[in-house]
Amino acid sequence: MEIGENLSEKGKKDLDIVNRAKQGDQSAYAELLSKYREPVYFMLLKMIKNTDDAEDLTIEAFGKAFNRINQYVPNYAFSTWLFKIASNNCIDYIRKKRVVITSMDHAYTNENGESVGMEIDGGHMDPEEVYIQQQKIKTMREVVERLKPRYKELIIKRYFEELTYDEIADDLDLPLGTVKAQLFRAREFLANLMSNTKDTI
Repeated sequence: MEIGENLSEKGKKDLDIVNRAKQGDQSAYAELLSKYREPVYFMLLKMIKNTDDAEDLTIEAFGKAFNRINQYVPNYAFSTWLFKIASNNCIDYIRKKRVVITSMDHAYTNENGESVGMEIDGGHMDPEEVYIQQQKIKTMREVVERLKPRYKELIIKRYFEELTYDEIADDLDLPLGTVKAQLFRAREFLANLMSNTKDTI
């Protein structure tokens, strides 16, 4: 059997784009982002009921998928793999935030019509987990301190003070679009810095 022979026509087209991305074609990444950004965003929005957080998690999901693109094997559709990364990342976020969520038995249906369900353990962290979490936060703050002042301020307001985009725009007297664009850049810089400290985060 040829690689990807089990995929649908849509899956085979995605595989061609993924293979281009694996070879370093930046336009292929843009195609995948354009094609799946909205479906991923709306799946995450159903899970957490917050547009700002869903937007952040969408960018994170694509970042993780693109960083691991060489790990994708076409035993199943790229979209299935991408949605799994996005949903797992969202589950981690929910565990950390302890947000109230609705039932996620049918968070999304893949292209074969199969429901992909998710279960969340709502248990509390033990003392060792609390300590590890505190160390991760400490390391994260140290990384944030290395950002340029304007990016550092945005990251602190968004992730440590947990302000919405609108609140940040009001607070800094900036247009909402500027806040979103600069936060996107800030996250990119942060991701680059964190790549050097990934063992402790």
